[in-house]
Amino acid sequence: MKRFYDKATAKPVDGGFQVHLDDRPMKTALGNPQIVRGMALAEALAKEWDGQGETIDPARFLLRDLADFAIDMVGPDPSETIAKLLSYLETDTLCYRADPDEPFFKRQLEVWDPLLAAFEAREGVRLERVSGIVHRPHPEQTARAIKTRLHAMDGFTLTALLTMTSLAASLSIGLTALEDDADVDALWAAANLEEDWQIEQWGADYEAEAVRARRTRDFLNAWKFSQLAHD
Repeated sequence: MKRFYDKATAKPVDGGFQVHLDDRPMKTALGNPQIVRGMALAEALAKEWDGQGETIDPARFLLRDLADFAIDMVGPDPSETIAKLLSYLETDTLCYRADPDEPFFKRQLEVWDPLLAAFEAREGVRLERVSGIVHRPHPEQTARAIKTRLHAMDGFTLTALLTMTSLAASLSIGLTALEDDADVDALWAAANLEEDWQIEQWGADYEAEAVRARRTRDFLNAWKFSQLAHD
């Protein structure tokens, strides 16, 4: 599609802020007004439009796609998104370890245990750790506490959280990334601990590196979206 506008501008509207392409207010993929709560996110969305060349490349609308999903899919009924997030709690990568006699087990303890301990202290919950792939459920009160926390979140936060959690295969990492003092690079490294261990043992693969780069971009973009949505 050829560029059909000169300038993208974030403007205040009823209920928040909205990008206008020249004088045309933007809508979501499903035709809803694309109104966001804060000016910071609206300006970032406008920057994506301004950054397009003579031909529009849909793949460059990373923030817009998240905003559309938050407005069209999550906002009207967040229960499905919350259910997906709770499923990642039950299978959280950080809770499943190698056998204690394997060298990788020590690395997991060093990297993952401090993150889980801080998460448990912050959320007032307890997570079960297990060696191997046999599922071990967390205490019922843990699921209840996290579910309550998720229901208190708005659609934009849930959208960012779902993206980060699914990429990390860990709700504990996703929720920790929302904290004000989060070290997002360290969290992403923890999510990829097993992959990095395999690279240390066997070397890197070109195709795998390309996939990793794309997943890293998407994780960091979701984190950026969560920050902008509440700035």
